[in-house]
Amino acid sequence: MVRAMGIRIVPLGGLGEIGMNCMALELGAPDRGPIVVVDCGISFPNENNGVDVIHPDFTWLEARADRVQALVVTHGHEDHIGAIPYLLQRFDVPVYAPPYALGLVRTRLAEHRDRILREPRLTPTRPRQPFYLAGGAIEVEPIRVTHSIADATALAIRHDGEVVVHTGDFKIDADPTDRELFDLERLKEIGDDGVSLLLSDSTNIDSPGTARGERRVADALARLIEGARQRVIVGLFASNAHRVRALLEIARRCGRKVALLGRSVQLHVRVAQETGYLKVPPDLLVSFDDAASVPRDRLLVIATGSQAEPRAALARLALDDHPKLRLEPGDTAILSSRAIPGNEVGVMRMVADLYRRGCIVHLSSTDPEIHASGHAHRDEQRAMIDLVRPAAFVPVHGTRHHLERHAALARDAGVGDVLVIENGELAELDDAGVRKVDTFRVGRIAVDSAGELAEATLRERGSLGELGVVAVSITVDARGRPAGPVAIATRGVLEEATRPHVLEAARREVHDALKTWPWSSERPTDDEVREVARLAVRRSLARATQTKPVAIPLLVRRNQD
Repeated sequence: MVRAMGIRIVPLGGLGEIGMNCMALELGAPDRGPIVVVDCGISFPNENNGVDVIHPDFTWLEARADRVQALVVTHGHEDHIGAIPYLLQRFDVPVYAPPYALGLVRTRLAEHRDRILREPRLTPTRPRQPFYLAGGAIEVEPIRVTHSIADATALAIRHDGEVVVHTGDFKIDADPTDRELFDLERLKEIGDDGVSLLLSDSTNIDSPGTARGERRVADALARLIEGARQRVIVGLFASNAHRVRALLEIARRCGRKVALLGRSVQLHVRVAQETGYLKVPPDLLVSFDDAASVPRDRLLVIATGSQAEPRAALARLALDDHPKLRLEPGDTAILSSRAIPGNEVGVMRMVADLYRRGCIVHLSSTDPEIHASGHAHRDEQRAMIDLVRPAAFVPVHGTRHHLERHAALARDAGVGDVLVIENGELAELDDAGVRKVDTFRVGRIAVDSAGELAEATLRERGSLGELGVVAVSITVDARGRPAGPVAIATRGVLEEATRPHVLEAARREVHDALKTWPWSSERPTDDEVREVARLAVRRSLARATQTKPVAIPLLVRRNQD
């Protein structure tokens, strides 16, 4: 195949990390061709510093805004759609997504309505129904895949004779509970016609064999719920509509009412109903106000918080801190999930609290059948490569370890042109093959309820959490000499017992420093006076605590004339 113009692969997120998936594909002439963005997700902070979410840095796209044709979404998980509101604050581009994902996107956009440039242009996609961008020059065909969320798709993107297949997140479930079969036939047909480049999900490269199917999970959950004598609480990832559907059916068969506990699971059930992926009998659900009055052996609770998020429903139940419901000895708690790496300690702490409530607890580590990953294991990843038979392969969605291992699998499968890149590394596919050709600015933009946070603000928050803060209020005359008492207050610095004498020593040191400082002029500036006070209070506290807290000097002037 002669590639006159080529393809550039521009990872803005998701390569070299788990989450925040976002990739741009520049098709055609370098620096002139149209650009398609695939997915636009968020990640969550590892530290508790007031950050709500993290989204990709869109600088590379902003410099080429006139060539961005569309955002195309593979499925509705937050690490693939959560950053769309932040993208649409900068770009007026159409968004194409499966109906279930689009329902979730609309909810997210409603939360950011005042900040978005224009009325969003949202278009539903359907498997095997291509749509066209850039005046018809680009064809995008969604292809049904199975995953741990309803309505997941891979993408076949065609331009000027080139074909790029992006798998999105997938596994190959031969018997999905929603009957939306993985489209092996269509992927093979596309492979038979010739694929220039495969971009494939690497998340579970370390897991041998194949992922467990959702029907086996449903059967395992049914056995536990049918055998439970009291109330049952199931913690899960709320986005898994397949599992929620199975639990609703199990509850109906067992004569149990269902209470949905947590905003996330309520949102996903609502969107699933609106988009036709879930039909709920009208008398099956009970409000949480009514749940406590349902007999214990007649209630099934579906709860968010399987990752032990501090204010999520399951953690509050485990701590006996929920305003509507209390767990009692003999209740059954089922965690139909896995602990995401980094959350293990918190999850096991929550499990311990469930045991303290007297619950019977089932975990995926002790009852493996109660959970299944939504990501392909090694045999399924190999099957995808064998179906598509690409000329070139770039692994996506994973840490460097995952990407390297997936690249090795592709080489073993006979793909001759394989490249590993991470966020900020631009690759090009042309007649010379696929290779890294450039680097570009990439980053992680932290966001809280007020908006985006500057790096300096994040550093300050880190210092405050690590070192504590001291505020020193000083009153001085025109010459910068003390003209009143020095007041000092600390937070996160001193133990109560040591506070009085340590603060008294710090007050004296600040007072003496201001009194004796050799100012360079008769009237030192406010900034000069504040800096002397700041350094003095930090020195004093450092001697007492061996740390230097963040110091905030507050200045009052007297006798300015």
